[in-house]
Amino acid sequence: MADKKIAVVTGASSGIGAASAEVLAAAGFTVVCAARRADRLEALAARIGGIPVVCDVTDPDAVANLARVAGDRVDVLVNNAGGAFGQDPVAVADMADWQRMFDLNVIATGRVTQALLPALKAATGTIVFITSTAAEAPYEGGAAYCGAKSAERSMAGALRLELNGMNVRVCEISPGMVHTPEFSLVRFRGDQAKADAVYAGVDEPLTEQDIAEAVGWVVAQPHHVVIERMVVRPIAQAANHKVFRTS
Repeated sequence: MADKKIAVVTGASSGIGAASAEVLAAAGFTVVCAARRADRLEALAARIGGIPVVCDVTDPDAVANLARVAGDRVDVLVNNAGGAFGQDPVAVADMADWQRMFDLNVIATGRVTQALLPALKAATGTIVFITSTAAEAPYEGGAAYCGAKSAERSMAGALRLELNGMNVRVCEISPGMVHTPEFSLVRFRGDQAKADAVYAGVDEPLTEQDIAEAVGWVVAQPHHVVIERMVVRPIAQAANHKVFRTS
């Protein structure tokens, strides 16, 4: 892979991760597709000419293996793996859900970034954090998820300062309401009715392809241009708490 541009995408088995892998592959990158579900990864990698790596980003050994497979030079890292679990108010929230959200969105993202940073420095690469508009302001039931995504945003900001002068770009894309098949379904533990209610009456929520195109655009900018933060919402969503619904 030494003569190829290398991109690593975490959470690549579905949603924004899979779509981002496809966009980057179309732009000429060899994409190292990392996620837990081997069958989906293998299908994606076969479709785009990528490299599947089964990787639970909360497992240090799995992340170390991901870094070995990616190699000594990585041009792009898309820190996409993450998720929300539950939407209960603080008074009754399950602390195990909170722990899982911080482990996945914050600690695991930091672990992947740390493991790949030498290769990103070697390639004068670009790091893209996929955060969320949950980092913009808290909302009811979102204490831990908003906190975790705010922490991830702070990580990106601190890293940008720490890498100043090293020619590595640190960028953030903050999606609003994206209707993917799994995000809300996972959040509500498989309750399809609750998941569907999130998007009920919303005319054209964002799709994973919308965010993937944003990833491709950010990466494609001249290297001296850093998109520090891009907030992307559907037109129906003026803010997290202000969503126009037709019914």
